[in-house]
Amino acid sequence: MELDLLAIAAHPDDVEQTCGGTLLKAAEAGYRTGILDLTAGEMGTRGTPETRMCEAQEAARVLLAEWRDNLRLADARLENTLAARLTLAAKIREVKPRVVILPYWEGRHPDHYRAAEIGYEACFLAGLRKIESSSEPHRPFKILYASLYANVRPSFVVDISAQFERRMQSLLAYRSQYGQAGAGSGLFPDEQEIRERLASVARFYGNLIGVRYGEPFVVKETMRVDDVVALEVRSI
Repeated sequence: MELDLLAIAAHPDDVEQTCGGTLLKAAEAGYRTGILDLTAGEMGTRGTPETRMCEAQEAARVLLAEWRDNLRLADARLENTLAARLTLAAKIREVKPRVVILPYWEGRHPDHYRAAEIGYEACFLAGLRKIESSSEPHRPFKILYASLYANVRPSFVVDISAQFERRMQSLLAYRSQYGQAGAGSGLFPDEQEIRERLASVARFYGNLIGVRYGEPFVVKETMRVDDVVALEVRSI
């Protein structure tokens, strides 16, 4: 297994909310995509880990992802330990992604920014030949940070106008989380509200690049441009 694009997130349904359209667009373009959840979301109010993992596989099918796995680390207690980094590094060596998407490195939920820390450090460790002798080293070429819920200016935005409805379908595959009934029904918005909220956010980022729906990303490196005449998005 060699993936072109791998999204790593703390919980099942994180990827669907933040970069699902980008994953789907890549898959439709012929790239091999995958998703790796670090926890099974067992501390969530609704559903069970087993239910969410089944829903995650259905969501992956909707997004045309070729591979999805779950490390079953501790939900709501995610820690950046050597064991966690090495476990993730082993998976990175297994699927050999060229590009990795991580959560943005700041956020309300500690698991999200811990996932960014663990993900970055595991990508580095995966490239060390002597860290583990039974597999070949592999270090991703590029790391992107999904910044949908971060109050930051994105480095770039991906046009997901053609993928937005299917991205919503992947998120709503988590019926235990977004269904109408169940535990915590007074705490969770209904399906229509979820649709409206995510559409509003995607419309905002799409508007930044002159399209209907968009997903934002941040990179830490300076981006290269070879042809300034071909740059997209109007200045005035």
